[in-house]
Amino acid sequence: MAEEMRAVEISVPGGPEVLTPCTRPRPEPGHGQVVIRVAYAGVNRPDALQRAGNYAPPPDASDLPGLEASGEVVAVGPGVDWPRVGDAVCALLPGGGYAEYAATPAAHCLPVPAGLDLKQAACLPETFFTVWTNVFDRGGLQAGERFLVHGGSSGIGTTAIQLANAFGARVFATAGSAEKCAACTDLGAERSINYREADFVDVLKAEGGANLILDMVGGDYLPRNVRALADDGRLVQIAFLQGPKVELNFAQVMVRRLTITGSTLRPQSDLAKARIADALRAHVWPLLEAGRVAPVMDREFALDAASEAHARMESSAHIGKIVLKVAGG
Repeated sequence: MAEEMRAVEISVPGGPEVLTPCTRPRPEPGHGQVVIRVAYAGVNRPDALQRAGNYAPPPDASDLPGLEASGEVVAVGPGVDWPRVGDAVCALLPGGGYAEYAATPAAHCLPVPAGLDLKQAACLPETFFTVWTNVFDRGGLQAGERFLVHGGSSGIGTTAIQLANAFGARVFATAGSAEKCAACTDLGAERSINYREADFVDVLKAEGGANLILDMVGGDYLPRNVRALADDGRLVQIAFLQGPKVELNFAQVMVRRLTITGSTLRPQSDLAKARIADALRAHVWPLLEAGRVAPVMDREFALDAASEAHARMESSAHIGKIVLKVAGG
């Protein structure tokens, strides 16, 4: 392997144009780590937040963007039993996915599901880790419950709709166009709500309220989510596209016994992420291999066109996942 690699770095905080091709030293695996020759890297909202200077990487992580990738394991550090050199994997990364090689804890790797290619596999880690820990672990979604996911046509949304449906929940989703609503319905949403034409609060209250809401919008959606919840309902917040601050009447939270919680994935411990990987392998990978759940693909860009990929994502025109082709990209 060459000592250097192609990569895309954040030259200065700013818009998509600050993503700049560069050359970096190839990473070496530390204890418990592997190095992956990246075939495809997923593009996610946290990448854009980092690019804008609003989501600093952990101190021990690469400063390169990219939180998920697929490819071949080419080097293994001490203390690693699996995966082995030559194995095809997809992996959650601490950073560094926008590069030809990326290092990550071995425990954050998962095998490429049977029937999926490397391009599809690159779409799995960030969204599936996020949805599993927030919807099923933190949110406690059960079969038969009413589940509302905002941004249903996003990578998170398309994953949440499919998994919630597969585990027997009644799924509702919001999206901003007829095309996106149709995509949500095709994936298993019982009702797809065009938020430009209908109020999700009214829709959910007519159904008895949502038992669980997964929200990445924030802003004025927070009090509206509270109104849309059933008694004893749960709201899980994973992002704030419209801002994290709002006035909220907590008397409703108390009287109706509501739970408001949330999390971000990247700052969690390596052990916590390893436990999520184990749960996915046990409960979700069989669904992927059976074809009951699948990543929804939007568009592929070359590595050097990462700025175009970010512009596409921030336009919100996409449905599903955007990936960078790194090998040969």
